Amino acid sequence: MTNELSELTVATTSELRIDVIQLKKAALILRAVNHKLRQQIMKLIHQSDKMTVTEIYVKLRLEQSVASQHLAILRKAGFVNTVRDGKFIYYSVNQARLDQVHGIVHDLLK
Repeated sequence: MTNELSELTVATTSELRIDVIQLKKAALILRAVNHKLRQQIMKLIHQSDKMTVTEIYVKLRLEQSVASQHLAILRKAGFVNTVRDGKFIYYSVNQARLDQVHGIVHDLLK
């Protein structure tokens, strides 16, 4: 009886695959772009091609720390790229990443 139970558990486990860690990572990526302020930040950067955190927080009337925190989330999720030029860090939108996520979401909702 114990063997039957452990065989059943193995069979059930091999049929149902849920990679919780990967799902959580994917959810963080989707959450990063599914936020009004972060969407505003990306639209603003896209319009200018590249911007510094100072330019972003001045235009959006944010605290510098708030802008930096949201940019860090976008950067970690791969939605913005950074380039250092002397003491300035310029942010630009990673259009390829946005297209990739858009394609995945589109496929998911079919």
